[in-house]
Amino acid sequence: QVHLVESGGGLVQAGDSLRLSCTVSGRTLSNYYMGWFRRVPGKERESVAAISGSGGHTQYADSVKGRFTVSRDNAKNTVYLQMNSLTPEDTAVYHCAADRTIMGATSILSPPEYWGQGTQVTVSS
Repeated sequence: QVHLVESGGGLVQAGDSLRLSCTVSGRTLSNYYMGWFRRVPGKERESVAAISGSGGHTQYADSVKGRFTVSRDNAKNTVYLQMNSLTPEDTAVYHCAADRTIMGATSILSPPEYWGQGTQVTVSS
């Protein structure tokens, strides 16, 4: 059984930073692309960032480029999303995802192989 558990969300003010963590159990993390998505009620989910199994390749949505950084520690089976200069538009539930392809870890058209329950991030103005 594979579990992805996100943590690190909370209520912050605009301009603050947060670091989200996603810990994976049940699989060797290095075999998977890991992605971060966010969901806002009434809106389509958005792929925010993704990272390859080795960590050598990363990609970001234009809306977060330069502010968010995705990283991973395969020894700890954990992926991180460092979020800086947060704005109210970043308010969402953030989910991590695991898939054996980059497409699966970033596509909004189909669910990834594994998906966490999410952590709420709220940014006040």
